[in-house]
Amino acid sequence: MRFVIVTGMSGAGKSSVLKMLEDAGFFCADNLPIPLISKFAQIAENSNRGEFDKIAIGVDIRSGHSLDEVEPVLTELKEMRIKYEILFLDASDETLIKRYKETRRNHPLSGSGRVEAGIEEERKKIAFLKGKADYVLDTSTLLVRDLKQEIDSIFVNNKVFKNFIVTVISFGFKYGIPVDADMVFDVRFLANPFYVQSLKHLTGENEEVRDFVMKSPQADEFVSKLIDMVEFLIPHYINEGKNGLVIGIGCTGGKHRSVTMAKVLSDALEKDDYSVKTIHRDIIK
Repeated sequence: MRFVIVTGMSGAGKSSVLKMLEDAGFFCADNLPIPLISKFAQIAENSNRGEFDKIAIGVDIRSGHSLDEVEPVLTELKEMRIKYEILFLDASDETLIKRYKETRRNHPLSGSGRVEAGIEEERKKIAFLKGKADYVLDTSTLLVRDLKQEIDSIFVNNKVFKNFIVTVISFGFKYGIPVDADMVFDVRFLANPFYVQSLKHLTGENEEVRDFVMKSPQADEFVSKLIDMVEFLIPHYINEGKNGLVIGIGCTGGKHRSVTMAKVLSDALEKDDYSVKTIHRDIIK
């Protein structure tokens, strides 16, 4: 039996993930009273029906004071020799605030007060579960299809999960800096393919543009130093408990130089210790 506890920050995508797991054949129960989790697991373990081979239980801040009972329940599951996995869904404060404002919902801990205060309080109350998680997914930059791909990778295809995700975002400064970027690099010092007639209507995904951008000695030196710095920083971010790093690379319009550099950096960072995701935010603008 595969027993998964899905938890995390309110607004990070728990309901969506439970639906995805249900579509993948899991029996899902959201916000089951915490004292009943071990009893439910025992019933499922003793059942001969195939519908209980894969189970996902949603646990979140709505459990209130019952969250204090999670630790004893996990201990009880271990004593019953029931293997469990914890999936923790997270997102940046900025992303969570934006999602609450878009849906016009109140945060469970903020009532009619400030959403920011509710998020801050929730992080404190649920931090212990993040520390116990087998998988931590930051959904700040994930589209629904990206999230499904991650869920399928872990729970359907059973691939090795890499808790640390490096997201490289190309963008145009004329459209604003990505609000969730941890680092931002400006590549407007490089020769601009926009002013070459044959390249103007292409993008950094075209080989001709990449060759034009990378033929500059400055481009090669910049990439070399950038890769060296990022590879130095990532292990330290992991040691500090971060589960992701968002790197923004910008040029004027976000179509040529930044796209090229984001691709080169992403390719160089493909490692076994973490996963790399590339987003070209403004490439079609």
